[in-house]
Amino acid sequence: MKKLNRVIWGIVLAAVGVLFALNALEITKIDIFFDGWWTLFILIPSFVGLFTEREKTGNIIGILVGIFLLLCSRDILDFSMVWKLLLPAIIFIIGIKMVFGAFFDKKPETMPAIPENGPVIASAIFGGRDLNYDGQVFKGGNVTAIFGGVDCNLKKAVIEKDCCIQATAIFGGIDILVPANVNVVVNSVSIFGGFSNETSAQPDVPTIYIKGFSMFGGVDIK
Repeated sequence: MKKLNRVIWGIVLAAVGVLFALNALEITKIDIFFDGWWTLFILIPSFVGLFTEREKTGNIIGILVGIFLLLCSRDILDFSMVWKLLLPAIIFIIGIKMVFGAFFDKKPETMPAIPENGPVIASAIFGGRDLNYDGQVFKGGNVTAIFGGVDCNLKKAVIEKDCCIQATAIFGGIDILVPANVNVVVNSVSIFGGFSNETSAQPDVPTIYIKGFSMFGGVDIK
C-alpha cells in the first residue's frame, strides 16, 4: 500500500513537472494558477487516498468538499450554497456508510469487545501526553487527542492476550509504538485525517485491535 501511495504521488509530481516544463518552452499555455487552483490541495490527496487507504469515507467527503469549493471559485455555484448543499451531502454519505457497514463490514470473530466506558489510557486536549508501559501488563483502553498529541509507548509492555484500543484524534495526533511480537488490526473512519499502520503480520501472537476516528488529525502505529 505504501508503494502504491508513493507511485501515485510520483506520477502526480512528475505530471506537474512536465506541465511546468511545457509551459516554460511555450509548447503549452495551461494556466496552472487558475481560479480555485488551491482546491487541488484538497482534491489530489483525497483522490490518492481512494486508492491507497482502506477507509474511503473521508476521502469521498474530501473530494466532495473540493469539488464544491472549486465550483464556487469558478462562479458556477455561490459560496452561500456550500453549507446548504454540502452539509446534507456529507451527512448522507456518512449515513450510507453506517448502513452498509452494519451489513457488510466483517470484523474478526476473536476481536475482544471494547467496553463502553473502558479505561482511559490518555486524554490530551490542547496539550500533550507521553506514556510508557515498560514492564506493565497492557489490557487496552481509550486514547483521545483533541488539539493535542499523545505518545503511547508499548514497546516493552506485556501483552498477554488480544486487546483493543479506541483511538480518537481531532485536530491532533496519536503515536502508538507496539512490541514486535504482536499483530495490529485497524478499523477506522477518517475525515481529512488518517491512520498509518507500519507494523507487519506475525504468526501465533496476540493482536492489538485499534478502532478509531480521526478528523483533521492522524494516528500512527509503529
